[in-house]
Amino acid sequence: MSVDAHIQQLHQKHQSLEDQLAGLRASPSANDIEFLELKREKLRLKDEIARLNGN
Repeated sequence: MSVDAHIQQLHQKHQSLEDQLAGLRASPSANDIEFLELKREKLRLKDEIARLNGN
């Protein structure tokens, strides 16, 4: 897999996590632990994308 393809895959996962977070924000019975874990994973992906882009 090329680096560009890997970065694209990471962007897709990042967007998927954003969608999940939006759903949790809208839910009155949202699980705080799940919310924090998703945010942490989203940040990890963002950092990985930045690293691969050379930023």
